[in-house]
Amino acid sequence: MQIESTRFGTITIRDDAVITFPDGLIGLPSTRWALLAQSESSAFYWLHSLDDPAVALPVTNPWLFFADYEVSVPDEDVARLNLESADQADIFCVVRASARLEEFTINLRGPLVVHASDRRGRQIINELGDYDVRQPLFSEVALAEVRPSQPAAPLAATGI
Repeated sequence: MQIESTRFGTITIRDDAVITFPDGLIGLPSTRWALLAQSESSAFYWLHSLDDPAVALPVTNPWLFFADYEVSVPDEDVARLNLESADQADIFCVVRASARLEEFTINLRGPLVVHASDRRGRQIINELGDYDVRQPLFSEVALAEVRPSQPAAPLAATGI
């Protein structure tokens, strides 16, 4: 499909890049999003609304920056996403970009959990750890140490 984006112009979206968030994302009304990457080795993606051409959020795999990050997906969210095992889930966190790298932050408290095969997702509140919604992104890792995205690390979940 093709969409018009105020940020990127006309872009073609592959069907497997579309993610549906039936309950939306916190503070945003859109339910259909596309995960876009500049290249296969990108550490960052754009989660672009298919409902609003002006809305695109930078997201990343949190384990690229926080190797000891843990996520607990509540049982009700596991059931809503029909997750039978942790390897069925992709985890992304929203990044707040800035003109200065040291001001970049990541929302580790409200990760996005996406069923890897059926592409349905939910934003959850992560109750594990003392994670912040505006955790400095580059405080624990130098920019040169960021590696290309790997499959999401296993998540700790009560229902899977």
